[in-house]
Amino acid sequence: MKKFAYFPGCSLEKLALSYNNSSVETSRMLGVELQELEDWNCCGATTYFHVDQLLAYTLVARNLAMAEKEGLDLVAPCSACYKNAYFTNKYIKEDADLAEHINYALEEDDLQFRGKINVHHVIEVYANEIGVEEVAAKVTNPLEGLRVAPYYGCQIVRPKHNGMDSENPQFFEALVSAMGAEAVDFPERLRCCGGSLIMTSRHAALDMVRTLLQSAVDCGTDVIATACPLCQVNLECYQLQVNDEFGTNFKLPVLYFTQLLGLAMGLPPKKIGIGSELVSAAPFFKKYLSKQVS
Repeated sequence: MKKFAYFPGCSLEKLALSYNNSSVETSRMLGVELQELEDWNCCGATTYFHVDQLLAYTLVARNLAMAEKEGLDLVAPCSACYKNAYFTNKYIKEDADLAEHINYALEEDDLQFRGKINVHHVIEVYANEIGVEEVAAKVTNPLEGLRVAPYYGCQIVRPKHNGMDSENPQFFEALVSAMGAEAVDFPERLRCCGGSLIMTSRHAALDMVRTLLQSAVDCGTDVIATACPLCQVNLECYQLQVNDEFGTNFKLPVLYFTQLLGLAMGLPPKKIGIGSELVSAAPFFKKYLSKQVS
């Protein structure tokens, strides 16, 4: 069994608990153990890097050093956590002066980062470390006929790294196909959801969400699949506000790709958080859920 140091991040503690549970359960089904880091700390999200960059890097480096102490690569399901961890890991390896400053601070926790590990998003683990063919081999309840819009968001593939195609990635679509579902041609799949813009510019943020939802509806989508808790919140939780603001009538389920994969692999719906969504997926999932034990 492959093992990774698992950094769930703050969102997966409560708001995105279904993402945490479905990530852990589907990984186990695929022969991967996600070992949660003990005493992990917040990655600083995206805002803290604009307040104090060195301290922000140090926050992230503490998690990296703990994973390195365990001799394990780090896996994060949240796109913001992943981006922060990936680039902190990269910059410390490249910048000796930055590494010196950070390791001086880490001495307080009896930690040191030597740059011996890699950082992965959980979706990259499934697509690259496990492989799409092996994922497909574990599917016992194929989601045939389900039209899924794979929403990458803006942080997983940008800036370009790990040699991936940042303009036309296909790994999310490949995973959706492995589930037995149909990945629709979703033109806005790489477009930003607005992130935390809702706090400072409500109308602009809602307009960004509206654009994404309308694009998905125009594609004949049954459900949007996402790999980021903030994207999930913006696309699902603000649908009523978008409808009020723009006179639309969106009722589009937004689930984590790990929930869809768990369903396709025969996991009980409650175990992976299906049924807890605000916009019910039941109308589309009825025939798949009827094969499951809740």
